Amino acid sequence: MTLDEIYNEIKNSNSFILLTHENPDGDAIGSVCGMAIALKNMGKNNIDICLKEWPENYNFVPGIEMIKKEVNKDNYDMAIVLDCANFERISTIYRDIFEKATTKVQIDHHNKNTMFADYNFVNPASPSCTQILASSFDYLNIEITKDIATCILTGIITDTCGFSTPETTADSFDFASISLSKGINISKIYRESFNKISKARFMIQNLASERMEFLEDGKIAFTYITKNDEKKFGTKTGDLSTIVEIGKNIDGVEVSIFIYERENDYKISVRSNEYIDSSSICLALGGGGHMRAGGVSIQTSLEEAKELVLNETKKYLK
Repeated sequence: MTLDEIYNEIKNSNSFILLTHENPDGDAIGSVCGMAIALKNMGKNNIDICLKEWPENYNFVPGIEMIKKEVNKDNYDMAIVLDCANFERISTIYRDIFEKATTKVQIDHHNKNTMFADYNFVNPASPSCTQILASSFDYLNIEITKDIATCILTGIITDTCGFSTPETTADSFDFASISLSKGINISKIYRESFNKISKARFMIQNLASERMEFLEDGKIAFTYITKNDEKKFGTKTGDLSTIVEIGKNIDGVEVSIFIYERENDYKISVRSNEYIDSSSICLALGGGGHMRAGGVSIQTSLEEAKELVLNETKKYLK
């Protein structure tokens, strides 16, 4: 599906709902907020961003004030889903709204995307969904304002872990350079996204570190957090988001695995360093992701979830 076709559909639509995956990260939030601002600048005024919850450290992102948790209608001209590989990753409370929209569009960069919309614009070579927006806006001659650039750069920085992953491209650095010329404080985006943490987040990270196991001659790092742990420390949305990176950053570790308990299942996060495709591990268990980052939800016990993901991971170790 070409950008021109999607752009024509946008021009012919008046009401929009913007969605992304559950437990949104910086790329997801930057994508929906950046798209919302762009639509608003095009003269579109009936725009709703719907997120059930999001990490407070992203409250600096322009457009965050447009987010709603609930809407009172379900008859949008267009639903746009960003940074979401499959329909099941949309929060359940928004799925009916998406399906009832007259036109359904998705923009994404995951290599296991299921192409679930009417119009699917997917580029797995892009390190972030926001970087797709940057090139798309440029192609369509949509002005990338300072606010939009901040949204885009937030997504690029978070999904490349501060330009440190192999997926980072020359365009990533080019956009950072352009953003600097617009007066954007890149160090602030990095600090807010990665370094600024609450006491609860600090405590839960320490607990996860204390529980860290090193398996297969130190090639696998594993840890977990339960609902009782979160209740004890009073964690909020996003407080667990960087725990999986702790194991990844340890010398000799190829794969870091983090499992945390949710209301009805366990979420498994996988990160890899050199040669293992994290998304392949998670895809085998019903999830997906990127080369260096994957995730999957499993409705089983913690012990069974651990066994499943470890057995799958061991198949790829050298």
